[in-house]
Amino acid sequence: MDREGVVDAIPLFAKELIAGGVAGGVAKTIVAPLERLKILFQVVRALDEYDETRSEFHNIGLLASFRRIAKTEGILGFYRGNGASVARIVPYAALHYMAYEQYRRQISYSFPRMGNGSVVDLLAGSLSGGTAVLFTYPLDLVRTKLAYQVVDAPKLNVKGAMGSERAFGGIRDCFSRTYKEAGMRGLYRGVAPSLYGIFPYAGLKFYFYEEMKSNVPDNYRKHIMVKLACGSVAGLLGQTFTYPLDVVRRQMQVQRLHASNGPEFKGTIGTLVMIVQKEGWKQLFSGLSINYLKVVPSVAIGFTVYDVVKAYLRVPPRDKAIVEEATNKSESQT
Repeated sequence: MDREGVVDAIPLFAKELIAGGVAGGVAKTIVAPLERLKILFQVVRALDEYDETRSEFHNIGLLASFRRIAKTEGILGFYRGNGASVARIVPYAALHYMAYEQYRRQISYSFPRMGNGSVVDLLAGSLSGGTAVLFTYPLDLVRTKLAYQVVDAPKLNVKGAMGSERAFGGIRDCFSRTYKEAGMRGLYRGVAPSLYGIFPYAGLKFYFYEEMKSNVPDNYRKHIMVKLACGSVAGLLGQTFTYPLDVVRRQMQVQRLHASNGPEFKGTIGTLVMIVQKEGWKQLFSGLSINYLKVVPSVAIGFTVYDVVKAYLRVPPRDKAIVEEATNKSESQT
């Protein structure tokens, strides 16, 4: 059997899983250094006034932070926690994109009057984002804890553990110790703001991307640079509206890593209020400039790679897939 025969034999949902997983892994690895710095900026002020090593990142700025990590931890320091990040993003992106396509087809089939426009993209994107988060959240929490550990330059110690508690030894160690400390609740600490944020973010991301592509002339729509531009704007707009919830989620995830004299956050609203009271509303957007630098290439690369891999796997156009879905359902009912 030739390559085309093998590709054609793959079920549609599996092709979408593969395309989404590849897109997520490629995009996340490229922007990993900015992701690490973003996490340090997000959680530094409200939690680390007791830790001079980590608070340094907020005071010295972006370029100096890059130099500090390169000097004390080397190139690999920029990828601390990236193993957990990729281990999470591959299944997350695979589920996200596949669920988006499935929800979109189901909505269009069940509610034909809605058509195939932007509202369907908004609903399908929101539902698929929530679905993917629920299945992969523990890996995101582990990634955050690993990325949050900082190497102290003079002593080359890893900081971030509570009191005398040793640093996490890797993905498995972090996962195991978190589960022993708090069970499943510990693995899903901060999931509420994650869901609050992902529903509008994922929906808006797909909405803006598909809406912008629909306004591009047909002869330009398949160009790589057009896809990159549409993905960049879509990610930037979607992230701006939902970024404060991302800050709340990160701080809830790492609060157990701090000494007992640090602030204690209770719930999404309580964390949000405490951040505003102690650090001001600007802290809710701390690291947003770094996030813009990360989101622009990340979402752009993600959407572009997804479309390219779908084309390579000979995934049919969405309208044709909807017709096939309706036909298959009609045949199964007869």
